[in-house]
Amino acid sequence: MFEYTSRYYNLETLEYTTADDRKIAYKRRRFLPQGQAMPLLQEVTVLEGDRLDLITYGTLGDPLHFWQVCDANNTMNPEELIAEVGKIIRIPTPQV
Repeated sequence: MFEYTSRYYNLETLEYTTADDRKIAYKRRRFLPQGQAMPLLQEVTVLEGDRLDLITYGTLGDPLHFWQVCDANNTMNPEELIAEVGKIIRIPTPQV
C-alpha cells in the first residue's frame, strides 16, 4: 500500500466492514514519536536557501526521508524546520 520510504509503511493494515458487507482497508493511526528520545545522528544549522529535501539527502541519503527529520524535531510541518536561518535542527539516526 505504501512505499518502504513512507512514514506509514510499518503501520498495521486493518480492515473495516461496512453495513452492506464492503471491506475497506486502512492503516492504523500513526502517533508522532518524542523527537528528543530519537537517537541523534547530527545537528544541522539552517542556512539561507536551505531545502529540507537536500538536507535530508545529504545527511540520511534519501530526500524522501524528510519525515524522519520532522519526527526528530517534533513537527508535522516540514516548512517550519527551514523557515528560520540559524535554527539548529536534529537529524536522527536513520530508521529502517
